[in-house]
Amino acid sequence: MPQHVPSPLRTALPRTQLLPPAPPPEPRRIVFLAHRDLGNPSAGGSELLVDRLADGLTRLGHQVTLLCGGPAAYRDYRVVSAGGTYGHYLRARSAFARQVGETDLLVEVCNGMPYLSPLWHKGPTLCLVNHVHTDLWKMRFGGPLAPAARIGRRLEHWALTGARRQDGLLVAVSPSTAQALRGIGVERERIRVVHNGVEEPGPLAERSPDPLFVAVGRLVEYKRIDLLLRLWERVRPVTGGKLVIIGDGPERERLQRLAGESVSFVGHVSEAEKHRLLCAAWLLLHPSAVEGWGLVVTEAAVRQTPAVAFDVPGLRDSVVDGETGVLARGESSFAAAWCSLALSARRRELMGKAARERAAVYRWERTVRQFRAVAAEAVRGWGT
Repeated sequence: MPQHVPSPLRTALPRTQLLPPAPPPEPRRIVFLAHRDLGNPSAGGSELLVDRLADGLTRLGHQVTLLCGGPAAYRDYRVVSAGGTYGHYLRARSAFARQVGETDLLVEVCNGMPYLSPLWHKGPTLCLVNHVHTDLWKMRFGGPLAPAARIGRRLEHWALTGARRQDGLLVAVSPSTAQALRGIGVERERIRVVHNGVEEPGPLAERSPDPLFVAVGRLVEYKRIDLLLRLWERVRPVTGGKLVIIGDGPERERLQRLAGESVSFVGHVSEAEKHRLLCAAWLLLHPSAVEGWGLVVTEAAVRQTPAVAFDVPGLRDSVVDGETGVLARGESSFAAAWCSLALSARRRELMGKAARERAAVYRWERTVRQFRAVAAEAVRGWGT
C-alpha cells in the first residue's frame, strides 16, 4: 500500500497561518462630541448628519452616545447634554469622564470652535469636518470683534492640524472640504471623504402653477439671504411669483426689514411642509458663501427641483453646473440664471430629472456604511 505523503504546505506552515485573517476590529462603543443635538432650535445640516450616523450605527449594533451642548432630546441612541451653548465646550472633558466613560472611538465634530479632544482623550479619535471656517470667522466677527475672528481662525486651524496625531484620520463631507483641509496643512493620506445622504421622500406633491422660489437654511450671515433679497428686486419684475424663505436664526428680524414684495418668511416647518414646498418650487435658491456639502440641494434634487447657487466650496460638489442646476460666478450671473430658468419650463424639467437621477446615488445607508469603515480604520490604526 502506498504511504501517505503530507502536503508540503501543511508541514511548512503552522496551523494558525492556514486560517483566514481576522476581520479588522470594529468600535462597538462610539461617542460623538458635537455642538448641538438635532432637536436644538438652531440645528442644521451638521446635526442631521450626526443624527443619521448615530441612528444608523445604532441599528447596526453599535452603542452610540451623543455628547453635546444645549437642550437634548430623546433618541434611539443615548444623548447627554454637557451644558449650555458655549459652556459645554469647557465642560465636555468632565462630562465625558463622568457620564460616558470607556469608549472604543471618540468622534469629534469639528465645526469651528474645537473641543481639543486629542489633548485629553487617550483613546482612538476621529475628526468629522463639515467645512473649514477660514473666511467665515471674519463674517461672524467683524469690526471691533476682528481680533476674536483671528484667534478663532488660528485655534481652529491648530486644532485640525497640530493638536492631532500626525496619523489620525479626518472625515470630510465633500471634496471641497477635503481640499480646504489640505490647504491648511492636513496630509492627503489622512483625509477620507464620506458624503451626506438623503431620504427618498415618497410620492411627489404638485408643482406650483405660478412661479415659486424657495430658499432653505439657518438665517445667519454666511447664508447671505440678504443678497438673495436684493437680487429678488431685480428678478421679480421679470418672473413674477413668490419667494419663500424656510428657516430661522439670529438674522431673521433684520432680513424681514429688508424684504420687498412677495417674500414670505415661514420659519421652521414640519418635514411634510418642507416636502410640499420643495416639490412645489420651481427652483431652489442657495446664495451661501460656503457649505460643507449643501444638504438641501440634494433634498430638493430628489423632488426634481434644480438649484441655482454660487460656485463656492460645497455647492460646487452638490450641484453639477448646467446639468442639475446652475453655479453662478457673481451676483449678476446668479440673477440671470434665476430669470433664465424661471422662463424655461423645459430646461427646469430636464435639470430636475437629472438632479433626481444623481441624488439616487446618495442614501443615508451608504453614508453610514462608509463612515463605519473609516471608524474601523481609525481604531485599527491607533497605536501602530
